[in-house]
Amino acid sequence: MTDVECRPLAFLLTGGNVAVCKAGAELLGQLSDCRNLHADKGYDSNAIRRQVEATGAMPNIPPKTNRHWKNCFSPTLYWDRNAIERMFCRLKDFRRIATRYDRHATNFLAAVCIAATVSYWL
Repeated sequence: MTDVECRPLAFLLTGGNVAVCKAGAELLGQLSDCRNLHADKGYDSNAIRRQVEATGAMPNIPPKTNRHWKNCFSPTLYWDRNAIERMFCRLKDFRRIATRYDRHATNFLAAVCIAATVSYWL
């Protein structure tokens, strides 16, 4: 999760077999005050939409192609979602993060947090 200025706010590592929408509900528990929440199609579920709306924010998530009811979505506002992509690209400047040398998830998460601290908060 990032803010408007591409600074990381929260990280959550999941296994490759975990659905994004299930992990997203846990990550949204750390959501601070915001007006709009931009996410990709993987987060398009009714539960996540209700969780975002309960915090007072507007979810701007493109609907999945198999969804019968197409929700409100603004492509113009969705351009701001590139903040997360820019944050990932900046973290991948660190070779250890880009190639994932660490075997254990806790070590990798620690390396990601250190890289984020060095590149954004110091």
